[in-house]
Amino acid sequence: MSLSEDLRSELAAIAPKADCDKLAELSGLFHTAGSVHLRGRGEVSLHLDVASSGVARRAFRLLRDLGVGSEIRTYRRHAFDQSTRYQLYVDGDARAVRTLFRAGVLTQSLAPLEHPPRRVVAKSCCRAAYLRGALLGGGSLSGPRSPHLEVRSSSVAGARFIAGLGEQAGARLSVLDRGRHAIAYAKGAEPIADLLAAAGANNAVLILEEQAVMGITRAQANRLANADHANLVRTSRAAHEQLRAVERLRLDGELKRLPAPLREIGELRARNPTLSLRELASRCRPPTTKASVHRRLQKLVQIAER
Repeated sequence: MSLSEDLRSELAAIAPKADCDKLAELSGLFHTAGSVHLRGRGEVSLHLDVASSGVARRAFRLLRDLGVGSEIRTYRRHAFDQSTRYQLYVDGDARAVRTLFRAGVLTQSLAPLEHPPRRVVAKSCCRAAYLRGALLGGGSLSGPRSPHLEVRSSSVAGARFIAGLGEQAGARLSVLDRGRHAIAYAKGAEPIADLLAAAGANNAVLILEEQAVMGITRAQANRLANADHANLVRTSRAAHEQLRAVERLRLDGELKRLPAPLREIGELRARNPTLSLRELASRCRPPTTKASVHRRLQKLVQIAER
């Protein structure tokens, strides 16, 4: 399952108990995934379009608990991934209209609101419920590399409202107008974790953090492997250059005329082309240091080049 599906599954399993939380969550769902259709003679119907069966069942139960009937239908998208979508149809009878007015979805004159009034999210539990509903209706989460969370809204005002609720929870969200819709989004593990925790998605936070740690660990392992490889390449090239210098000095008869320490290290390198500087140092008589061996080999190369 993707991170988005994991997130929706976890949030859909959280059942609000208080009516105020049910109204706030329903408000978040309708403001991110709902639409209002005018039917004439002062009548309306409402559609809720969601991505998973779990979210559809969550919305159906919310409406039923608040005394509103609805019908779930499915359809397959023709574009993109051709995935199955779920729609809830709500007839705008008097009970439904009163409930959606209380949830801040419709005005008393049946006009749709871009976001609910403050009374709907006055309490912290209601703000968490609204964020939960918004994530269920229009949220998507990707990661672990460059984690990105966005919540879709039908308007810039709605996206700004979500960003404002996120800021109250300590999560900084930005707003982007995409023309036909707007989004409130966050990048980076920390602000995303803050928002998810505020909505009650603690398991999603743990999964995101675990995957982030695994990603960092893999990146560090790759960097160390690349560094080791680079060191091996440099060591191999240096040893090859030293071997060529020793062979050149031997052919020219210069090696025999060099001071004993240089002659000794040249012969050791010729006999042990793969040994490290530390291992060569231990074979000198008397044993010397790695830095001393490095200087002697450099001196051999310089003499051979002259």
